[in-house]
Amino acid sequence: MADADTAPRARLAEIERDLARLRYRHDIAMSAFRFEEATALGPRIAALEAERQALAAAVPARGEPPTAVIPTLGAPRGPRGRRRR
Repeated sequence: MADADTAPRARLAEIERDLARLRYRHDIAMSAFRFEEATALGPRIAALEAERQALAAAVPARGEPPTAVIPTLGAPRGPRGRRRR
């Protein structure tokens, strides 16, 4: 079962990397007032986002990782008043 999920998960990771790169380029283009370049990136981002959503819906979600044990504080051991010597 893990082998069947490996290829789609790898493609999903690749798409997410490409989306991050394209969104970064889009943000830089918008910051530099290069609106034509930013507009040209829009359809590529939309196509990758649609593919990402389709793959994410097709790949079964992995279970939550087990949580760590969280230590709790115990009750105080004695009175908090002055100590006698």
